[in-house]
Amino acid sequence: MNRPLISAQQTRQNPTAGSNWLTRFRARVWLGVAGFSLIYLALAVKLIDATVLHPIKPSAAALSAERPNFSVKLPAPDRAPIVDRSGRILAISLPGAALFADPRQIGDPQTDAIKLSELIPTLNEKTIAHRLSLRDYSFVYLDRHLTASQELAVNRLGIPGLYFQPVWMRHYPEGDLAAHILGGVTPDQRGIAGVEEYFNKRLIKKPTKPLRLSIDLRIEAVVHRELARAVRDYKARGACGIVESMTGRIVAMVSLPDYNANDLHDAPANALLDRCISGDYEPGSVMKLMTLPAALQSGLVHYWDRFNTTHPLFADGFAITDYEPVHHWLAMPAILAYSSNIGASRIATILGPKLQRAWLRKMGFFKPSPVQMPGTQPPIWHSKDTWKLLTTMTVSFGNGIAMAPIILTNAVVADVNGGILYQPTLLARRNGEPRHGILVMRRSVSVIMRKLMRGVVLSGTGTYARVPGYLVGGKTGTSQVVSDGRYRTHLNNASFMAAFPSNRPRYVVYVLVIHPKPTKKMRAFSHGFTTGGYVAAPAVGRIIARIGPMLGIAPLEGKALETANARFNIPLDPTVPRGDRALGPDHPFPSGANAYAYILARKTPPKHPDRQAARLALKRVEMAIPDQTARGVSSPLPVLSTRKR
Repeated sequence: MNRPLISAQQTRQNPTAGSNWLTRFRARVWLGVAGFSLIYLALAVKLIDATVLHPIKPSAAALSAERPNFSVKLPAPDRAPIVDRSGRILAISLPGAALFADPRQIGDPQTDAIKLSELIPTLNEKTIAHRLSLRDYSFVYLDRHLTASQELAVNRLGIPGLYFQPVWMRHYPEGDLAAHILGGVTPDQRGIAGVEEYFNKRLIKKPTKPLRLSIDLRIEAVVHRELARAVRDYKARGACGIVESMTGRIVAMVSLPDYNANDLHDAPANALLDRCISGDYEPGSVMKLMTLPAALQSGLVHYWDRFNTTHPLFADGFAITDYEPVHHWLAMPAILAYSSNIGASRIATILGPKLQRAWLRKMGFFKPSPVQMPGTQPPIWHSKDTWKLLTTMTVSFGNGIAMAPIILTNAVVADVNGGILYQPTLLARRNGEPRHGILVMRRSVSVIMRKLMRGVVLSGTGTYARVPGYLVGGKTGTSQVVSDGRYRTHLNNASFMAAFPSNRPRYVVYVLVIHPKPTKKMRAFSHGFTTGGYVAAPAVGRIIARIGPMLGIAPLEGKALETANARFNIPLDPTVPRGDRALGPDHPFPSGANAYAYILARKTPPKHPDRQAARLALKRVEMAIPDQTARGVSSPLPVLSTRKR
């Protein structure tokens, strides 16, 4: 019902009625204005508090994902590249994207997880659904390594609460090549193996300058291929291959089985083992490349001396035999060429354990390799107290002592480079900076060793390492495998150590094939044998044939080849220099010989041994002169024989 209007007569009769109504109306209007003003004021205060005084800041990752980047210059990578000695890329950091989510913004975790797992097969649906359901979290990673195409595909899904974070991802373009050397990184880009771990601080230092290694990617590929061929042909358990320069720089180092460096975290444990630096293996007869130079350096033995190899040797209930016995006295060239364990034992007992240990200690056989890699293992050897007659004999031909191949290879470099022992390194030469080592043997001893090693390839057990035009010298090695404290008769490791070219050595190449088997495929070639001469020597020959031209080493031919062969060839039965009394049937022991030599020959040691000659021999063996003057230094020790002429 409508309210009746107030008539003029009523107004005249009650003049305050109209003014009261108007007053009440105005009061109500102002009350409404005040109320709305208070509401707007409260909202303004709350807005100022939420946006200015106490703002709720989004996560840094969300800001980074939403903030447009108008800069055309990419930020610097978080790790420096790794390159080979010629600048070829081995490892590099590339920009990528990580996928993360804010679970509080996710509407249907299960459905979104299905969509993501269908789009990115590496994602586990249940795991993603669980992470998207974590409502108490504002940030969870879903995938740290999205490809560009995956990032676009996820973005097209339009799922609220999914974000992208720019990241750097380590990439190894060559996959499994040099994988053990390079190692790998964690998801947050920290080195966890290889040079990535060893040089981690150097690689993250700003500015990120490339880390240049001594590795040659071409040579690495050749060694990898030939090792893989040997492993495949003989169904071997594994292999190791090393190429080292005359100054100790590692040009190639391959361990098989290996892995793709981009998938380090998924690699099996067997593939992660670097057999070149972490495996301890008995070297077999390659160890004679340590026994002979020690004897020559001592001055107690010359290469023309002859030693009784007519029958097996017996010590402490064990028999020392030769694989192919010759049953007559042999000089040092024939002992190395025929790989006579009996001859090496005779020489080692003349030196005795004190000289033998001094030599091996100086050459680095009693400590881990100093090469710049984590995980290097110390060698295994007998203690001084147990280093008796039998150990002295067996160590001379590579049994009873075990070491990583890098230790053995580095020591042989000193055999052929003039007698200078360098620490092995994986770093390339910088600005012509020279390397320093120590002079461990007379240069004349080093030259003799090159000639003796050449004889092994020309007329000994290493003939399958011959390469047309190249003067290859080397030594075979075949060692039985120890299992449960005993040598297994039908299981061995096969190896070959080579230096080339012998007339002017540039590189040492070592191949070790672990547990080769007499396969049907190779039976016609190897006759069922798995020795170093049949298994490893051919691989080394193929490696040298391929890398020689790559390294700028031209093969010789014609007159030049004949001259070099004649110069670096010592007859297996060398002539004794006029005026020198060589060791032989009528004179088997030099002055200063250890008592073990007499005991082994079932002779009574002299009551008054020549101790002065023995001390002088030890002094020569222990020689270690810093390389500051090595280029022109001559040994301050006497080089004449201690024998009576």
